[in-house]
Amino acid sequence: MKRAIISADDFGMSVEVNEAIEQAHVNGVLSTASLMVSGPAAQDAVERAKRLPSLNVGLHLVVIEGPSVLPHNRLPLITGDNGWFSSSQLGLGVDYFFRPEGRRELEAEITAQFEAFSRTGLALDHANAHKHMHLHPTVGKLMIGIGKGYGLNAVRVPLEPPKPLYAAGTYTDTLGDAALRRWTALLRHQAHAAGMATNDWCFGLAWSGHMTTERMAALAAHLPDGVSEIYFHPATHKNPMLEKLMPTYEHEAEFQALCSPGFRKGLEHAGAQLCGWQDIARSA
Repeated sequence: MKRAIISADDFGMSVEVNEAIEQAHVNGVLSTASLMVSGPAAQDAVERAKRLPSLNVGLHLVVIEGPSVLPHNRLPLITGDNGWFSSSQLGLGVDYFFRPEGRRELEAEITAQFEAFSRTGLALDHANAHKHMHLHPTVGKLMIGIGKGYGLNAVRVPLEPPKPLYAAGTYTDTLGDAALRRWTALLRHQAHAAGMATNDWCFGLAWSGHMTTERMAALAAHLPDGVSEIYFHPATHKNPMLEKLMPTYEHEAEFQALCSPGFRKGLEHAGAQLCGWQDIARSA
């Protein structure tokens, strides 16, 4: 059986992102969003989610390239003076793995983000991390361990198979891509050991920011068996922050793809059943 979770990241990053997620849920195939609880428009996102009880919302954990929940004086090693995590995966990865004080700060911040999500009153549907930082063994372990205390039972594993991408359009597989696919096994093991559900496949990595209508119609025809999460970065239009953080992303094109009748028809023609994280958690 082919099943698909259609989701969007960065809920709460900006009003433009929130608008696109709301409209793509009402008028398109989007069922799920991942909330940045420290995002500048997080409160706006929560208010929209409460108006849309059929929109499933999880935590988009931010421990890189984004604002923290705790103030900088609580996180002097892992955040800058502006209260933001750096964009350096290597630098933060070293701090999180090798430095005890870095791990303590990370644990406090992850706890604070789950606590902030809990205070919204929304049901916790799933969790993942910005830039897939939960692939880092320390981040993944803490996200799963702390999250379990807040009712977490489903985690994204960013395992993107190359064959559907080859079939759906131009794609070049690299050694880095192959290494990443192997590395996801650790995260899957961590999640399953905690009794949590995971997806089988994930699409949105190779074409991140470029999940266009044409690509999605082609991808739908080549989805593999199992549960595939297909995630997007939609926005109604780009603002200065989106231009700065993701200058090459086609946010509006991804929004259009989510609302495209062709994408929905492609999924139906392929026999892909739309589902949510709690569907697979119940069947796990």
